[in-house]
Amino acid sequence: MKEKLKLDISGMTCAACSTRIEKVLNKLNGVEANVNLAMENASVFYDKELVSSDDIITKIENLGYSAQIADQQRAIKQQNKEEEIKQKKRMFSLSVVLSLPLLYTMLAHFPFDVGLPMPKVMMNPWFQLLLATPVQFYIGGPFYIAAYKALKNNSANMDVLVALGTSAAYFYSLLEGIKTIGHPSYMPHLYFETSAVLITLILLGKLFETLAKGRTKIAISKLLSLQARVATVIRDGRELQLPIEEVRVSDRLVVKPGEKIPVDGQVLLGQSSVDESMITGESMPAEKSVGDLVIGSTINKNGNLTIKATKVGKDTALAGIIKIVEEAQGSKAPIQRIADTISGYFVPVVVIISIITFLIRYLFVNPGDFPTALETAIAVLVIACPCALGLATPTSIMVGTGKGAEMGILFKGGEHLETAHRINAIVLDKTGTLTKGQPVVTDFIAYKEEKKVLQYLVSVEKSSEHPLAEAIVKYGVERRTCTLPVKRFKAIPGYGIEAKIGEDEIYVGTRKLMDLKNISYSEIEKDLLLFENEGKTAMYISINSSIMGLVAVADIVKETARLAVTQLSELGIEVYMLTGDNERTAKAIASQVGITNVIAEVLPDEKANHIKELQHQGRKVAMVGDGINDAPALAVADIGIAIGSGTDVAIEAADITILAGELTLIPKAIALSKRTMQNIRQNLFWALIYNSGGIPIAALGLLAPWVAGAAMAFSSVSVVTNSLRLKRVKI
Repeated sequence: MKEKLKLDISGMTCAACSTRIEKVLNKLNGVEANVNLAMENASVFYDKELVSSDDIITKIENLGYSAQIADQQRAIKQQNKEEEIKQKKRMFSLSVVLSLPLLYTMLAHFPFDVGLPMPKVMMNPWFQLLLATPVQFYIGGPFYIAAYKALKNNSANMDVLVALGTSAAYFYSLLEGIKTIGHPSYMPHLYFETSAVLITLILLGKLFETLAKGRTKIAISKLLSLQARVATVIRDGRELQLPIEEVRVSDRLVVKPGEKIPVDGQVLLGQSSVDESMITGESMPAEKSVGDLVIGSTINKNGNLTIKATKVGKDTALAGIIKIVEEAQGSKAPIQRIADTISGYFVPVVVIISIITFLIRYLFVNPGDFPTALETAIAVLVIACPCALGLATPTSIMVGTGKGAEMGILFKGGEHLETAHRINAIVLDKTGTLTKGQPVVTDFIAYKEEKKVLQYLVSVEKSSEHPLAEAIVKYGVERRTCTLPVKRFKAIPGYGIEAKIGEDEIYVGTRKLMDLKNISYSEIEKDLLLFENEGKTAMYISINSSIMGLVAVADIVKETARLAVTQLSELGIEVYMLTGDNERTAKAIASQVGITNVIAEVLPDEKANHIKELQHQGRKVAMVGDGINDAPALAVADIGIAIGSGTDVAIEAADITILAGELTLIPKAIALSKRTMQNIRQNLFWALIYNSGGIPIAALGLLAPWVAGAAMAFSSVSVVTNSLRLKRVKI
């Protein structure tokens, strides 16, 4: 039987790294490994009789990476990640400070006078060397290490291009500086600014990648923080406060009003309303009595409950959701950057061309002229320096995500901005997404004495802690209704409430309550049925055994929901509604917003399965949700879109966040993705034109290194300028 080993791996910089580790591990006897770059970990199944965990870790370390058994203390891991981010920010800041003076010296390379002063010391090769060296070898050191690892593993990536291009510019400049020794009249061609500025820009991109990776882990941490920390357990006839880890299956637990239910269980004693919105996403509380099942981490609103623990630890519903989110995030292969793919072929080709150029120049064109041959070879490397190629994708993404933020659309990472334009099916959660997520009074009918009926209704509901009561009291405040003193009040879970004002007996509740009190309602039941068919929760209002009115409460549809659905349909996207609510309510809401594809009565852990089913049908699926119960579906979808007014966990699990619940921003996010991808393709085209066109010119000796540097600077400016056009695009 195989054992499972969870490893934390550090030192991976690109998909080539994770792929290499996975291939090497899978070659070991009895080992099945899955390495995830985004989560920086590996899941390994191995046969203990054939290989040990130490052997696996040693194999990874021999490849040049660090590996250790996954630390269960997630808070420590998060702290370490935050420290890593702070360190990268410090390195980037230092790189900017050292590179800016060098960037200023680029003015001297222009063939015309720009009218700005150029102090003599700025053009001194030793002064520039002093600024460029820390950037090249201290700040840029990780690029060299990553490039070495890539080459060692028989692959090439952007790190190899960075190391080659910056090294060529740096060492050529150093050589030019050495030529001035003993020859003060010699005017050196210096390109220290090329290497320093390139490292600074690439470092900025690496920082953004680290931040994106860190955010994927915050979602899991927040899910864990929802778990109850302690439980009141009955043992030997005494109530004991125990850590949640010590609760065992079949333990009896006491849960008081306002407390979190510690584990999944079954009610043995008591009645109460339980707020399950954090798990189910439904705003309406669930009534619980003897025999009913309760979910761990949900909140007991009123009434004492005694429950029997049925599932603890990793078997609880919340633990299951955490596992689904982890696996869904882990199964998402990082998108291979177009520039990385190109560089995989581009780097070895450029190196070969550079070597051939040197040999031809040294052996045939200018026999024995080493400096000229070296200069020509370096010109090839400098013109191939991936400034524009490296900037082509990230600049468009930075501008695109910035424009999205201005519109209220937050993309978690550039890869999601790249993916969104492929979406052809979108699944919308009901509660909190299409609807406002808070119950409100939608209808109030008084068959006579309207002012008195409303006054009595608001007065008795004010004594209740039920969420529906909160909606009714708020309705009374809006109508400026004065409340009366209540002599007697009693909540009847699952039925309603009874109270006394003066000498009048008041009942507010369901048919069951009216039947219990022998109050006739047949003549007006049609009104109640009308509200229920519209997906509303309706209650009778009885005064002195006579039905005096009706009140209906519902989670109402957002104003922009129908328009958003229409716009998505116009984009050729199939729209679905997914909800845990009953089918009648679901269809009532769907008809209001124009959705015909309805999937109702779905349990929290089943939502992700419905997304997978659509994906298996060949669709690129986006999921839109706001609750914890949506987190697994958000994670497994091709694009997860969270409503900003929802829970932090949903936002962290999603790829895109729509602020303030404005649904019309969803079609705009997809349109922005299409424009950004178009911009990226344009950038890559121009970047490759500069590289591909410049290399043969340099190889023929017609392009001096300083001209190559200027060309690369111009290509970078053109790419950035093209990216900035996105700011002016109307979405």
